[in-house]
Order: sequence, then C-alpha cells, then structure tokens
Amino acid sequence: MDLLEYQAKDLFQKVGIPILPSQRIDHPKDLKQLRIPYPIVLKSQVYAGGRGKAGGVRFAENTIDAVAAAQAIFYLPILGQYPEVLLAEAKYEPDQELYLAVVLDPSLRRPLLLGSREGGMALEATSRQIQQVLVDGEFSPFYARRLAIHMGLSGELIESVSAIVEKMYRLFLTYDLDLVEINPLAVNPAGEVMALDGKVAVNDAALERHPDLLAMQSGDSRRDHAANRPSHSTLAMGPTCSGLAASAFDLPNLNPMLFPGSLGILCNGAGLTMATLDLVDRAGGQPSACLNLGGESSYRLPPDTLCDRLEKGLDWILQTQRLRSVLLNLLGGAETCNAVAGAIARYLKQQRQPVSVPLVVRLGGAHAAAARQQLAALDLPMLFVLDSLDEALTKAIALSEGAGVGR
Repeated sequence: MDLLEYQAKDLFQKVGIPILPSQRIDHPKDLKQLRIPYPIVLKSQVYAGGRGKAGGVRFAENTIDAVAAAQAIFYLPILGQYPEVLLAEAKYEPDQELYLAVVLDPSLRRPLLLGSREGGMALEATSRQIQQVLVDGEFSPFYARRLAIHMGLSGELIESVSAIVEKMYRLFLTYDLDLVEINPLAVNPAGEVMALDGKVAVNDAALERHPDLLAMQSGDSRRDHAANRPSHSTLAMGPTCSGLAASAFDLPNLNPMLFPGSLGILCNGAGLTMATLDLVDRAGGQPSACLNLGGESSYRLPPDTLCDRLEKGLDWILQTQRLRSVLLNLLGGAETCNAVAGAIARYLKQQRQPVSVPLVVRLGGAHAAAARQQLAALDLPMLFVLDSLDEALTKAIALSEGAGVGR
C-alpha cells in the first residue's frame, strides 16, 4: 500500500523527522481558515509522480491566489488521477537539496540505504550516482554515517543527515515498510534539514499488524469533496475499468492502477512499482495500467506464488484498453529469477493465439543473466529481454508510442 505525501509526513513527524507547518485541504474554501502563514505551496495529493511538471504544485501569496490555485489543482488529472486532498505547506527556500531512501532489496532481502547530494528535480539527471549502503547486520549509526560520507557530505551535515537516516530506518522497521523516501531533504544556509517531500510504501502482507495504517487506507481521503468534479477513483480511473476488475482474474487484493496511456507495467514489490512508475513518467512514457504482483509468496495474496500471480497479471493487463506494450520489471533471488523466466515462457507457449502486444522484460537479481538467456532463447518476435532497466524503459516507451518491433 502506498501512502500519500501528507500521510507519509504524519509518520515522519512521529519519529522526529522535521517537516514544515502544513494543513490538509479538502476543498478550496478550507483555505479561508488557513492556519499557516503565507506564502504557501499547494500540492496535489496523488500517487503518481511528476506533480511539479504537470502543474500539481503551485505557490500562493494570499488567500485569493490560493483558492484559485486549489480549484485548478483539484480539476487537474496527473496520470489520470484527480486529487481528493491537497496539502498546503509553508514555503521554504533551501540552500541545497539531498535525496535519501531506505528500501528493501528484494534479491538480498536486506534493507538498503540510498543517498545522493542531488535531490529534487536534479535527481533525474544524476540517478546513476546514488550512493548505496547495504545493512548486512544489526543496524547501528555506523551505517547511516557511512552513507552520509559516501554522499560526499562534510562537517555538521554528516551528523544531521545521519540522524535523519537513523529515523527513516526506525520508521522502516516499525511499520514493516518496503520504501521510505525523502526527496528532497532540504538544507538551509544555517545547515538545518527539512523533509520537503516524502514517499512511503507499506508491505501489504504486514498491514494487518498496523491498524493505524489500515485506517489511512479506509479513511475519507478518497472521497470526492468537489461536487462538480468528474467521478474518479485513485486506483481505477475512467471507463477503461469496465470488465477489468482484478477480482475477475483471481487477484482480488492487488489493487490495479489504470491510466489513460498505452504502456502496461508489471512489478513485484510496492517500492519497485512506485519507482518504475516514476521512471516511466520522467522518461516521457504514458502508463495505461500498472500492477504490483507482491512478493515471492504471501498468505494474503492469492494465488500464493509470484509465478501464479504473474500469469494472472499478464492475463489482466493484456486485456486493458489502448495497450501497445508491457514492461515487466522484476527482481528476485536465483530461484525467483529462474521461476519467473519459466512462468513467462510457459505463459507465452500456452496461448492459443500468439501475444500481439510486445513484452519488454527486465529481470534483476542473483543469476538474472541465466534467466534472461532462458527467455532470449525462445526467440519470439513479441518478447524483448534486456539487460538494464534503462534499456528496458527506452524500448517499452518507444513501443508504446508506436515504434516498430524490429530488433
């Protein structure tokens, strides 16, 4: 389960990660009782990335401007998603922006600390330079400090950033998360840090242990507060949902996302799914459907193996509208990679008619190279097996835009 920004920041506040004064906005008229001083920034609360580029983040100097901006944002779809809630936040002028994340490495099954000296929009151009520190033992402040040093930080900033990483890790463990991300972590001229934006992905199999997080999922943040706004749902947008409920494909708990584009996405893991959606958006792609298949096995996600869910997921996504290509971005250990490759091969061989939509496969993790060779040996015209995520993104987006399937 993914959290919206304002929900993620509620968790940040609980562990002492500094956030700006803010207020949830359910309707433009709420700004007339704003409790934080101007100037402010208004942010669309949707799960999709690219809010800034799409016009979903706007500044306001007074109430009149804020109400007008809120009305515009409420009616602005971002990757097909209309916000049910906005976040009004105090404006902040950073001297520097950093990137920090704690993510579960799906192949090693260990937490991974990520960091970059370039955060915010600048991260798109420097994503290859993100530093990594694997937590391969019991966590200690050493790991957080090591990340800060690898990022090239110095002086007091090492200590302040290390402290934030420690708090992120505590949050990661406390709530059984797949991802905790701060982008950007702002640094002001005095060296003080502030989390300006955040993402949190909760492990679906652990939700029952955290009723406070379940309450976020079932709360009122998805109600339509603007009476004249088009009817919509965060996870099922528009007429493309007709006849395509995941429950019809024996996937009742996987929460598919439908968008108005032409590129389908299948991933295993909430953090990986969110990251892939963001990368597709940043690369100019237009998703049409997205499905997180979950981990290798889960008692809450029938069918109970990843390979079973992969085959059902392919059934579902290949019947969505406007689909021109599908990107499968999957990570796992040696057994998982081999099993996934076998499941894809079996699925394609069992079809009565050859699959007419090109499938672009990126497998990562232990022994992924052998699994890729297994798929490449099939030599199917609609199957593209690529070594890197960059190559897979480029190919899948090109195919979704109508490029030929020539190799």
